[in-house]
Amino acid sequence: MGEHPSPGPAVAACAEAERIEELEPEAEERPPADDHWKVLFDQCDPGNTGFISTGKFRSLLDSHSSKLDPHKREVLLALADSHANGQICYQDFVNLMSNKRSNSFRQAILQGNRRLCSKALLEEKGLNLSQRLIRHVAYETLPREIDRKWYYDSYTCCPPPWFMITVTLLEVAFFLYNGVSLGQFVLQVTHPRYLKNSLVYHPQLRAQAWRYLTYIFMHAGIEHLGLNVVLQLLVGVPLEMVHGATRIGLVYVAGVVAGSLAVSVADMTAPVVGSSGGVYALVSAHLANIVMNWSGMKCQFKLLRMAVALICMSMEFGRAVWLRFHPSAYPPCPHPSFVAHLGGVAVGITLGVVVLRNYEQRLQDQSLWWIFVAMYTVFVLFAVFWNIFAYTLLDLKLPPPP
Repeated sequence: MGEHPSPGPAVAACAEAERIEELEPEAEERPPADDHWKVLFDQCDPGNTGFISTGKFRSLLDSHSSKLDPHKREVLLALADSHANGQICYQDFVNLMSNKRSNSFRQAILQGNRRLCSKALLEEKGLNLSQRLIRHVAYETLPREIDRKWYYDSYTCCPPPWFMITVTLLEVAFFLYNGVSLGQFVLQVTHPRYLKNSLVYHPQLRAQAWRYLTYIFMHAGIEHLGLNVVLQLLVGVPLEMVHGATRIGLVYVAGVVAGSLAVSVADMTAPVVGSSGGVYALVSAHLANIVMNWSGMKCQFKLLRMAVALICMSMEFGRAVWLRFHPSAYPPCPHPSFVAHLGGVAVGITLGVVVLRNYEQRLQDQSLWWIFVAMYTVFVLFAVFWNIFAYTLLDLKLPPPP
């Protein structure tokens, strides 16, 4: 997706104030003295006032224009022009240079918006296909106009949403390979040799740690794979375009691990297959984010689309429950468990929601993030010890290994 021309300082910097919540000012702290941008700022602020004039600021930008993204330059200029005294704050400058917008910077943008006129991103005309796609993704995933404009101005498709696409292609490739080797594509899980694959999580082989992750590449059948692939592409790819591969990959993998560990605790005799743990983590986080920011989300037909998504997820979950209690093709081992879906949902409405609600802000600055990370860590440690000791203490009879 190619680059597109900037829509101008007002569009790059401003947001509709009525759609953005007021934020409490936070304590300002300067970065270390050797910070490159601090040195430059101090050169223009010999009195150490924390502000520089618009004229000095423009000269600074002109002399370092090769090191500064043009979108950032326009936002900074718009911020400086929005102040009645023609000055820009040191902290706003540093926050923008680091590309991580703290609450103080978000409030500075909001205050500047009250002095500048702008129109909503949705009203921009003359956009090409790639620009319209980027705008569509922004309105699908972000609840605040300021975030949508920031994303629209800064997105360059570099890197592309490689994580979700790569995972999806691998899942399809493994499914096709198994379909050919087993001679069965519908309800592959009923084939007597299905569980012999070394990627499937099996309770007797739980010491093989890779199985807690690799089970996502095995699906019960084309009906199972189809819905997961559709949700990964329709929900996962736009989320990755906005939040990046690291954050979305973290939520996805956390959902996958939570799914297999939840099965090992709550459905101890059953195997696990499919990527539903990761998929349900992403979809649950996205749906929860929409509900929590209902008035701010501007995606079209959001109520209808939420209903369709919930119906599809319910049908897939119902299929998994039916299959779990269907007479097994390889007794005494039952068919794969459905509990991984629930593990994914739990991750989505905790860790996932925090990630999606903090676009371009440091997660480590959010107290809820650390609370949910601690909860997830406690669950993982509990599940590990459960897998080590509980099977013996409960004298549970497990099905033989495949």
